[in-house]
Amino acid sequence: MSKPESSASDVRAEYDFSGGTRGKYADRYARGSNVVVLEPDVAAAFPTAEAVNAALRDHLREHAERGKTGV
Repeated sequence: MSKPESSASDVRAEYDFSGGTRGKYADRYARGSNVVVLEPDVAAAFPTAEAVNAALRDHLREHAERGKTGV
């Protein structure tokens, strides 16, 4: 089921987007965002994003030391 297209009449009068630029930050957002969904059992082992990143960096460092790519 597709979403109906909105029109200018759908926007409240107090919102003025006339000076806005569509997609102004889209490229920056895309470069800075990388969402990875972990399976529940894996996610349970990592309480924060920092913990996941630290574990992955350790893994990459270990494999780099052995001359492997880590992938």
